[in-house]
Amino acid sequence: SDDPRFPDVMLLAAGLGTRMRPITDELPKPLVPVAGIPLIERIIANARAEGARRFVANAHYRADQLLAHFGGLLKVSREEVLLGTGGGVKRALPMLASDPFFVMNTDAFWPRRADRPLGRMVALHQRGEADIVLLCVHPRNATGFHRSHDFCLAPDGRITLDYGAPVIYAGVALITRGLFDDTPDGPFSLNRLFEQALEAERLMGVVLDAQWFHVGDPEALAEAERRLA
Repeated sequence: SDDPRFPDVMLLAAGLGTRMRPITDELPKPLVPVAGIPLIERIIANARAEGARRFVANAHYRADQLLAHFGGLLKVSREEVLLGTGGGVKRALPMLASDPFFVMNTDAFWPRRADRPLGRMVALHQRGEADIVLLCVHPRNATGFHRSHDFCLAPDGRITLDYGAPVIYAGVALITRGLFDDTPDGPFSLNRLFEQALEAERLMGVVLDAQWFHVGDPEALAEAERRLA
């Protein structure tokens, strides 16, 4: 579990957090506490528990607070202009050493020690059939998510639009570096890469075997704290 070759982790922390207002009037969203623990620390703890050692976060809104919170212990890619999920990762690529690497949203997590899905994602990627492996969750295990599902997961682990079990994207992706070679230098969404991999049948998924919390607004925050109590 302490494998030094465990993929690096890119934490998406640059967003404005507008849906979390008024809480984010004073704090960047990744530092919003859930039952006393900041969101970003919950996500880092999930990754560290499986062997992750190298983390990079992008920052834009209240970036100085994020830097001060970690006291220089976290590499930060500062964005003067928001670059979106894809553009933000591309800008931080020189700070990421591994191939593939994880990208983790900082507004969704599972309880510590409830599951160890990242290792399963690495094992699936190593089979050589996927350019991207997504962490998925069954809707029945999701809190704070307001759509029915994002896509389907076939029995062989391949993600489709219409065949298999309906699942939600749980905010963690294991991505091959080379996919960024032909992407723009400005803002763009990671969804662009997901859609390309889906079309090429190179998008696969692993199911989280735990309760999953998406903390996108104050109501979802209250519900997560109630369930964690």
